[in-house]
Amino acid sequence: MHIAVLMLALMTVTNPASAEATKPIKLVVLGDSLSAGLGLPAQEAFPAKLQKALQAKGIEVDMINAGVSGDTSSGGRDRLDWSVPEGTEGVILELGANDAMRGIDPDLTRAALTDIVQRLKARKIAVMLCGMLAPPNFGADYGARFNSIYPDLAKQFDVPLYPFFLDGVAADAKLNQADGIHPTAEGVDIIVNNMLPTVEAFLRTIGEQRR
Repeated sequence: MHIAVLMLALMTVTNPASAEATKPIKLVVLGDSLSAGLGLPAQEAFPAKLQKALQAKGIEVDMINAGVSGDTSSGGRDRLDWSVPEGTEGVILELGANDAMRGIDPDLTRAALTDIVQRLKARKIAVMLCGMLAPPNFGADYGARFNSIYPDLAKQFDVPLYPFFLDGVAADAKLNQADGIHPTAEGVDIIVNNMLPTVEAFLRTIGEQRR
């Protein structure tokens, strides 16, 4: 009996397909201060809390927080190669909030995000888009041009989309820090909980592609 168990254990360890299927998925969150965790301890930032929530469901990931406070979509594009190392299997793309807050031409934001998605797909890295919404102070035309970027790209490149990163948290004073922009730890919990089904489906797709 013991020999049989030992042999089974050895087969599991030495079976490359089995080992490949069970090793943690290498994920990068490429974003701005919303993922960098501005104003929060490192363990309270979105990537860390997302990793913890996934682990609680038995899903192991190696998570890199590639959030840079103040970054725009163009900034993310410029640092893409060194922010997303070789061996990365999936990228959660969370950029665009600073573009909208600064009133950057939506055509520039669209071009930068398009380039990022194209370059990641060329590297055989799966992409999940996190959508943003423009603040109302730039007017309805700007909002329409900006807000359409994310669903358009998701459709164009056939990548999953979480429509609005700050859904359930934006404009709620209790869930945001004093600046009214960056979520508190409780706000991050809500974002993670809301986004978890989309992320789980994204990771299942990556897992299936390993086989």
